[in-house]
Amino acid sequence: MNTKHDIQALEDIKLMVDDFYGKVAKDELLAPIFNYRLSTYWVLHLEKMYTFWNAALFGVKEYVCNPFAKHATMPVTAVHFERRLSLFNQTVDSHFEGPMAQDAKRRGLIMATTFQRRMNDQRGKDRITIV
Repeated sequence: MNTKHDIQALEDIKLMVDDFYGKVAKDELLAPIFNYRLSTYWVLHLEKMYTFWNAALFGVKEYVCNPFAKHATMPVTAVHFERRLSLFNQTVDSHFEGPMAQDAKRRGLIMATTFQRRMNDQRGKDRITIV
C-alpha cells in the first residue's frame, strides 16, 4: 500500500505540476487551449510552474512574473475554470495529504476565482488590464 505524505519539497511540487499538466494536455476541454498556447513551450511553462508553486507554498523568491498577464486573453469560461480546478484537486489528492496539500488546493481555488473574476470584468472591453 502506497501511503501519501504532505507536499514537502521541490520534488513534490514537480510531481504535482507534471501530473496536473499531463492531465490538462490530454483533457478534451482544456487541451486545445493549452496545447495551442504552449505548443513548443511546455518545458518552459512547467519550469515556471515549479518556481511559482515553490514560491507560493514555501516562500522561495525565484518566481518573478505576472501570472494573470499570460492568462488574460485566453478564451475560457467558468466551465474551463471548473475543469482546471477539478483536475488540480484530483492531482493533489492522488499524491498528497496534509496541511501543505490543503494549502495548495486553497491557493489553486483563490487563483482560479481571481482570474475568472478579472477575465469576466474585462470581457468586451477595448483594453485588458494585466496588472
